[in-house]
Amino acid sequence: MIFRILLVCAAFCQFATGATAQDATPVAAGSLVAPSVGPETNLPLPRYVSLKAAEANVRRGPSLSHRIDWVFQRRNMPLQVVAEYGHWRRVIDREGQGGWVHYTMLSGSRSVIVDQDRLRLRSKPRDDSRETVELELGVIARLGECELSWCRLTAGGYRGWAPKSVIWGVEPDEVRD
Repeated sequence: MIFRILLVCAAFCQFATGATAQDATPVAAGSLVAPSVGPETNLPLPRYVSLKAAEANVRRGPSLSHRIDWVFQRRNMPLQVVAEYGHWRRVIDREGQGGWVHYTMLSGSRSVIVDQDRLRLRSKPRDDSRETVELELGVIARLGECELSWCRLTAGGYRGWAPKSVIWGVEPDEVRD
């Protein structure tokens, strides 16, 4: 029997002060030479984290005096930290949009977003293994162990393996125990 997990939250973020996605400054791959570790935490850059709070202001710069461009409104949403400055982390979402968020709004717990509609999780990391659950596009799942091509996910109380190519929030060559 296959259960279907539905996307509960329709919007990933809400724009504040009338800003649009065009107003944001996404980080282009290769546009800047970034350090391999963060100057504040000594953790790798870039790295994936998740949103700890149900809401988090995303600012244009690393302080409370900078304008809020939008508000992330989805607890556990995976984000990628691309820079650090004091207590602030520059993050981007799966669409490359982002800004500066206070570090208290972030968690080291890992999650991913399903990038394929009707993704069927498998009981083992193989295409021919039994299907355990079906996930809709945009579902957030907790990230477990990862092999070279597969990761174990948990969503809605169900577990299973998914190909890395159809989830966002994990590096293609990342292996986790």
